[in-house]
Amino acid sequence: MKSFRRELWFDVPTRRALINITPEVEEALRESGVREGLCLVNAMHITASVFINDDEPGLHQDYEDWLEQLAPHEPIEHYRHNRTGEDNGDAHLKRQVMGREVVVAITEGRLDFGPWERIFYGEFDGRRRKRVLVKIIGE
Repeated sequence: MKSFRRELWFDVPTRRALINITPEVEEALRESGVREGLCLVNAMHITASVFINDDEPGLHQDYEDWLEQLAPHEPIEHYRHNRTGEDNGDAHLKRQVMGREVVVAITEGRLDFGPWERIFYGEFDGRRRKRVLVKIIGE
């Protein structure tokens, strides 16, 4: 069995962003040489997320609006976590809702997606360098 590891680095200049990282994951898969197996993609920071959904701008705005209703950034005093000197209590909650990781089957050397599925990096407390782990195992 083969094992392949790649880190993807992001330096998002804004507080929040949704980034389609499918091409980077597909490139890692090509380099791995794995034809049948599994691909794990996970955010290595507690204020970022990895998830699968459609790459459609209206949906992305719906996510933005929905997440801001669930866990608004302001007032920052609303979050006990922010009493530590941080201002990202909302980002931790948004990450919890959107998830840490995804696992995608690999079939015949390709990510085995359903219609319209793509992998996204969700940034909820940007303006600093963060990473995503891609771990591929299989034959």
